[in-house]
This record gives sequence, structure tokens and C-alpha cells, in this order.
Amino acid sequence: MFIRKIGIDLGTANTLVFIPGRGVVINEPSVVAVSLDDNRILAVGNEAREMIGRTPETIVAYRPLKDGVIADYRVTEAMLRYFMDKAAGRIRLFKPEVMVSVPAGVTSTERRAVVEAATKAGAKTAYVVKEPVLAAIGANIPITEPIGHMVVDIGGGTTDIAVISLGGIVASNSVKVAGNKLDQAIADSIKKHYNLAIGDRTAEEVKIRIGSAVPLEEDIVMDVKGRDLLTGLPRTVAMRSSEITEAIGEPLREIIQAIKQVLHDTPPELAADIMERGIVMSGGTSLLRNIHRLVYEETGVPARIAEDPLLSVARGTGIALEHLDVYKRSIVSKR
Repeated sequence: MFIRKIGIDLGTANTLVFIPGRGVVINEPSVVAVSLDDNRILAVGNEAREMIGRTPETIVAYRPLKDGVIADYRVTEAMLRYFMDKAAGRIRLFKPEVMVSVPAGVTSTERRAVVEAATKAGAKTAYVVKEPVLAAIGANIPITEPIGHMVVDIGGGTTDIAVISLGGIVASNSVKVAGNKLDQAIADSIKKHYNLAIGDRTAEEVKIRIGSAVPLEEDIVMDVKGRDLLTGLPRTVAMRSSEITEAIGEPLREIIQAIKQVLHDTPPELAADIMERGIVMSGGTSLLRNIHRLVYEETGVPARIAEDPLLSVARGTGIALEHLDVYKRSIVSKR
């Protein structure tokens, strides 16, 4: 296969692989199933996600990235190798150049771990770029101009906020509060109010189907199935969207606080640009109902959701790989 460039949006919840000219070729969960007996990797991606919460004690299915950074190095390397092989074929004539996204608050050690994992997985050169920069590139924002643009990328593990001008980050913040924390808050609330235990996947489904960042004019109702903590038997409760809005209020406040902090740290000239152009929101969790309204109500700055927010970072990796010379200031490290 003559694939020389691969962009990878290495997310806590999902990994997306972008090949210039072909677009997003893989969008699978960042999940790996490992056999505890012989430490062997059994499944990756969609196949491994199906196993979460359903495995015998000899198999564990989990996410090797925690809050956007590598928690398990060996498993992350195997996962990267799997995605690269699936995208470019196992037998490659050339080692590809690979660009991987990392959270804005990543340390140099964590960055090195990503570069090393990508190189060992079969990359000729590994570039690392911060997620908000890639999200901005993927949302077609002209980041190399001397104009301030603010991007809020809310993924599964982290929320990355950055003000970008002249291709570089002027002010940024990264908080480990995003989609997963919202799911956890929903599960905790249902446990507290209904004595019902639900799994991560059910919590995520509730968030997607009836979750809203601000109260809705008319409640949406959904039946939620789980295990009764008192009897141990399966039970169903009817949940209203207003209850979910209340449950996710605290983590959303933390995200808003992080956005306010970046606005506070932004130079006045760039702040004026942001007021004029608004905040661009990307990442899977920005698809939560009315989250842009909440941002506007709390900060006074208009906010809009990027086109295809789930794909912004992945698309950004592809565009940056195609025009490395243009975006060289934004590329953090390579090897």
C-alpha cells in the first residue's frame, strides 16, 4: 500500500484515523481486551468495546488512555499498531509519517510516550500536535493569520481550550473533565436517587438521548434499565431530561470555569477578535444539546458548533500533514 501519511486522533473514548485524500477511514472506540493469563491482546476497537462489562475474570476490556494521556504504554502501542495496520495494510512498502493529537496540557514526558508508541507501532516519523490547534485546522479556521480564534475541544477524557493566533497558542487550559465525567455524574445521580446501578454504556446512551446543558422547555422521558441495589434484581425507571441536566451541572460548571480562565488570560486585542468571531466548539461532547447556549449564557461570548465536531481533530491531522511547512510552528515535537 502506498500510504505515506496517516493522521491519528488518539482520544480517550474514540480513535479516528485520517488518510489525506481519503478522509476518515477508521472511527473506533479506544478499547483493548487483554487476556490476563498470558497478557495477550485479544481484541481492539469495536470488537473490544462489545466486551466491556461482559468479560469473564480471565479477560479484561479497558481503555489504555486515561484523561487523554497514555496510562498503559504497551497496550497503547498495540492499539496504534492495530489501527495503522487496518488503515494502511499490514504489508507496507514505506513506513508512513504519522501525526498524533495530544491534549493541550500534555507534559513533555507524556508527549515523548506518544511519539515513542507511534514509532514502535511502525511510523517513520511521528509528529505531535495539540488538539485545539488540530480542531481549529479541521474546522477550517485560518490559524496562521494575526487574528485571535478560540477553540473549545470537548472529548471523552479532556476539555482543551485554546486561543490561537499566528499559528501558535497564546492562552490555553486543559481540564480532565469531559464526556466520561458527564457519564459518571449521570450514573451517580441515578444510583443516589433511584438505588439503581447502571453501566457506562447506559449512562452514555442516557446523556445522548435526553441530556441537555440547559433545561428544556419540554421534558423528554426515557426508560433506563439497571440493577436494583436493594434487591439485586433488574429494574427499569423513567428518567426525565431535567434530572439529567441537574446531574451533569457540576462537571459542566468546571468546563465553563476553564473557558472563563482562558478568556481572562487572553490579551485585549485578541479578546476583541473572539467577541467578534465567537467560540468554535468541537469534539464529541460538544454535541450535547444546548452546550453552546450554556457557554454563551455564562461567558457572554457567542459560541457555535463546528461542522462535524467529532471529526474536526482527525481532519486537522490530515490537513496539517498535507501542509507541514504552513503549520510547522504548531507542530510540537517529532522524532
